[in-house]
Amino acid sequence: MNIFVGNVDFRSSEQELRARFEAYGEVISCKIISDRETGRSKGFAFVEMADDEGGRAAIDGLNGQQVGNRALAVSEARPRDERPRAGGGGGGNGGGGGGDFRKGNRY
Repeated sequence: MNIFVGNVDFRSSEQELRARFEAYGEVISCKIISDRETGRSKGFAFVEMADDEGGRAAIDGLNGQQVGNRALAVSEARPRDERPRAGGGGGGNGGGGGGDFRKGNRY
């Protein structure tokens, strides 16, 4: 089971996070996501548990648990295609009215 962990304290390490999840079952992988340019944590992680039973127990046991100055937000990770797309980038909506240049209107 893949688990999304939000609101991760910026000082937390993958080893610390892994240890918390291992209390509920076998952890296959644990990855705190970091910024490509700075290398600093983005404040969220993904944990893969060996089975659904351990994953559900970890979600129930760790969601809302205080770690550092933050309460973890733990839930089942959604597949990439189910996540809402980030906004931004226009997408060809045109650039507004514009005038008729034959009539001498210049914008």
